[in-house]
Parts: sequence; structure tokens; C-alpha cells
Amino acid sequence: MGQFNIVSVTMFFLFSSFFPISAISSLNYTYYRQVSSLRLERIQRHLDKINKSPVFTIESPDGDIIDCIHKRKQPAMDHPLLRNHKIQKVPPEMPKASTTKDKENSPSSSSSSSEMAVAIGGNSGGGLKEVLWQSWHQNGTRCPRGTVPVRRATAHDVLRSKSLFDFGKKRRRLSPQAVLSDVVGGNGHEHAIAYTGSSDEPLYGAKATINVWDPSVEQVNEFSLSQIWIISGSFDGSDLNSIEAGWQVSPELYGDSQPRLFTYWTSDSYEKTGCYNLLCAGFVQTNSRIAIGAAISPVSSFSGNQYDITILIWKDPRLGNWWMSFGDKTLVGYWPAELFTHLSDHATMVEWGGEVVNSRRDSGRGGHTSTQMGSGHFAEEGFGKASYFRNLELVDSDNSLTSVQAVSTLAENTDCYNIKSAYTSAWGTHFYYGGPGKNPRCP
Repeated sequence: MGQFNIVSVTMFFLFSSFFPISAISSLNYTYYRQVSSLRLERIQRHLDKINKSPVFTIESPDGDIIDCIHKRKQPAMDHPLLRNHKIQKVPPEMPKASTTKDKENSPSSSSSSSEMAVAIGGNSGGGLKEVLWQSWHQNGTRCPRGTVPVRRATAHDVLRSKSLFDFGKKRRRLSPQAVLSDVVGGNGHEHAIAYTGSSDEPLYGAKATINVWDPSVEQVNEFSLSQIWIISGSFDGSDLNSIEAGWQVSPELYGDSQPRLFTYWTSDSYEKTGCYNLLCAGFVQTNSRIAIGAAISPVSSFSGNQYDITILIWKDPRLGNWWMSFGDKTLVGYWPAELFTHLSDHATMVEWGGEVVNSRRDSGRGGHTSTQMGSGHFAEEGFGKASYFRNLELVDSDNSLTSVQAVSTLAENTDCYNIKSAYTSAWGTHFYYGGPGKNPRCP
């Protein structure tokens, strides 16, 4: 777990207007900064806005502080577009299940049938397991009814970020088409994704079961994630709307190398709106047992047990909010329709897959870092070694889940990270993806 020199903001003020801050994590990176008291004051004011007064506080074994916040006082309620918003109490209409689910245990004619027999059977030599809870659940304490668990942000979290404005935000990303034409420039983002959709095909959500690993991340300002994107708007303009959820390892955001459940949203191409998790006003949480931004445990092991999570994002046909469920129909919360422009109606594209940041490319130093995607192994290594997304589904205009029949795939640099898709009766449309980053083929 990431360990930091714990010095309160108050003590900074007492000692000096400048104070050296050190940080050391399990990734063995260290940095030092001189931080002015003025900047610390600004950071503290920001933290006071997003860290609401808790009804109850839980100390997680991994070092996280989970505050149980009254639902009506959670950060979302501070958004100017949600001043008159009433938290949705009526459960959303869940999408009707795909008929292909009845085939989950049927034999497959493909080469992955033997893998599935192991996976579904839970064989001790490398079975597939379902992740049910998070690290903060280990001490048995839960948030009281009527509250939601919120991971507390700290001054150290902010100081790892490039700036206070950048804290909790993602950099702008380009479209699959731009990636394929090598127009990515110097933003350092690299992907291995499957995608579907067009401006003529309204989409209302997506679902997938995602294999969970703990990839190595070399630099503090890099990350490795696996997620679903729900997208509408223009990639080359300022009106892109995106809803995202999955798991990520981000030392800069969390201060450690644990895979964590995360969400993200933007309504202006990642410029000013939106953020990760609950680090700004927006996402409305309704669940008292799932903490967004908290670590997922346990994780998959090479040639060992495989653990995955199921995420569904869909638009409630009655009220128009975009809901998220985790695992077996566990409602986590929703993105209110008021937050969006294009997504207030429907999505035009869905993406599934992995993303990393290669800071060497971003800085112009050349070469590649050893930040891993997925398991850190290439797609062709298959089950138990490569990471996967399985049972890809879409939500249609009738609020029904339909199995995805075909997807397009892309990876900018297949010598570093790659992706291979397939179809079986058991896993539907699925793919393996990932890679080690720097290696003899990817210098």
C-alpha cells in the first residue's frame, strides 16, 4: 500500500510558509515539493467542499478513510445543474436480460471450450471467481442506512496531481479513427479496445464482465485501466459526452498500486466538466455498500484463479438518468440526465477495453515505459494469462440487453499492447487484450 509522510495541513501553517513534502509508495517512486501556505489554503478549501461531514467514518485495512455521508449531502448535490434535482427513489427499470444468457453453461465449438469448463467449474488449478466486495469491507463495518460511502480525499492526493484544476480529471482523448490514423500526437494515451456504434444507431447502454488484475505502473503520473465507455457527440470538438466505469490502477490519483472501482463523466470533451468518482459534483450515489474509488479484492493471478466484475450502464427509460450496476444487479447510483447534452438523449458509440498512459511519449523522451495493461501479457496467451472482457452486450431502445454480434478492434502499437476478439456460445462476443509495455519488441 502507498505510505506517505502524514503531516496535517494545519501543521504546515505552523512551521513555515514553505514545507518539503515527500511521498513514497509501494512502486518505489519518491518526489519532493516545496508547497506554499497559499497553495495549501486553496487545497484545503477545495477539500472542504468535496469532503462532506460524515455521519460515520470507517478506516479501511488498506489505509483508505471511508466517510459515510447522508445521501442528500453528497457532493453531487452541489452541482448548479442539480439544484432542483430530487434523488431518484424509484428503482430504475432494469434492462431485460439477453436470451443468450441461457447458454452460459453450454459447450462451445471453439478452442476456448476447455477453458470455460475450468472457469465455470471453479477448478482449483485456475478457476473463475466472482468478486463480491471491496477491501474496506474486511473489518465487517458498513455505512448506516440513508448514507453513502465516500473515499476521503487528502492534501497528498491533490499534491500528487499536476495542479488543483487537474486533480481528479482525465486528459482529453481522441476517437478510434484518430488513433488509427496516428493523429494521437503527444498525449501519451494508448489503447487496446473493441467498439461499436455509429451516429445512425441510437444506443442506450452497455454491459460486460471484466477480468480484474493489478498491473504494474512505472511512473506516478501514469495509469492502467479497463473500462466501458458510453459516448455521444463529436470527438474533434468540445461537445463530446462520455460516461465511463471499470477498474484502474492510478498511483497519482490514489497513492498506491491497487486496482480500484472507478467512474468518470464529461460533457465537454474532458475540458472543464466531470471527474473521477465523487471528486466533483455530478454522479449521484444510492448504494451504501459500494465505495467508488475503493480497492477491489481479490484479484486474478497468472495461471491461477481468475476474478472478474460485471458492470452495466444504461439509461432509465422513465426518468432518463444513466444508471450503473455492479456485480449481480447491485445498483450503485446514476449520472443525472441534466449533466449532459448529447447523452441526455442517447449514445452513439460504446467502447470496451484497456487504456494506459505512456509518460515517455508524452514528455517527448521517446521509448516506452514498462506500465502494463490488463495482466501485462499479450492477448494470444489466452485464459488465465491474458486479461479479458466477456459477454459484451448493448441496451437497445426497448430497454433490452442484446448480445453484441461483432465489434471493431484497435490498438495503436501491437508490439506493446494488443487485442484479439472472438465469439463463443458461453462468453458471447469477448476479447483478450493487454501487454507488458516496454519489451524487446516495444523498446
